[in-house]
Amino acid sequence: MKRILFLLSIITLFAVCDCYSAEQPAVVYFTRDISPAGILKIYNAVNQGRIKGKTAIKFHSGERHGPNILPIDMVRAVQKNIPGSVLADTNTLYPGDRDSTEKHRETIKINGWTFCPFDILDEDGAVMLPIRNGRHFKEMSVGSHLIKYDSMVVLTHFKGHTKGGFGGSIKNIAIGNIDAKVGKRMVHGSTKEDLYKGEKAWFMEAMVESASASLDFFKGHMVFINVLRNMSVDCDCSGIHAAPVKARDIGILASADILAVDQASIDKVYALPENELHDLRERIESREGLHQLTYGEQKGIGTRKYVIVDLDK
Repeated sequence: MKRILFLLSIITLFAVCDCYSAEQPAVVYFTRDISPAGILKIYNAVNQGRIKGKTAIKFHSGERHGPNILPIDMVRAVQKNIPGSVLADTNTLYPGDRDSTEKHRETIKINGWTFCPFDILDEDGAVMLPIRNGRHFKEMSVGSHLIKYDSMVVLTHFKGHTKGGFGGSIKNIAIGNIDAKVGKRMVHGSTKEDLYKGEKAWFMEAMVESASASLDFFKGHMVFINVLRNMSVDCDCSGIHAAPVKARDIGILASADILAVDQASIDKVYALPENELHDLRERIESREGLHQLTYGEQKGIGTRKYVIVDLDK
């Protein structure tokens, strides 16, 4: 009886202090090696048979001559390692070098993404994907080509973002998989305000719900790779006008859990010295960017709990 009472008291203690949870932490792989060899190492570690069949590598093709976009040799290394894979992106809502398929195709050539097929997912319009238990949306308009793929590698240049605070894997598919004419207007164009947080938090929640449509469609056949390099406070959509980079390069993080990889990326950035962190933190927090993570947890798109597996040790 004493033994039973003791065990009950321990369980009660864990419950009260919120130390006990059935939720298992996600595995996040890490390497400091920002190179073709490093990104292949981390992709092979995280894949574990998840990526199969017809595969799209979703990444940001960038505005013309953008100084911070991912290096061609790194992107090529991943693509060549996945038989039959293609690069993929969508057209933009804002005026620029990618706001039409014709201009986007020219930008792809200028930026050097010509070593394999490149699929502009919304070139032929859009389809609606359902959103489970959405607070703001019941469905999301995505590029119609998305549904012809079996798997998706989400290859992300992690950096700041003018509207989202930061651009990680969530933003990459939340905005990058949806079409320019309908989906991007759904997520960007609303003037609604969240009951508690206001318009900025509403946008974060809209992104999370948009991302969840792709997550549900691929049903686990996705991996997420964040490259923490050339982290301006501005997105690659700013092109040559992006603010100067003040933060050092950190490395590459990857996980099969979208929320864990973005949380781990934020944690790595927030561990930078103050003089390198200041501008990024101001950009992130002034836009309530961290609400992507808290709402993502609430929505159940992943877990913020993770363990790091350091591939360099």
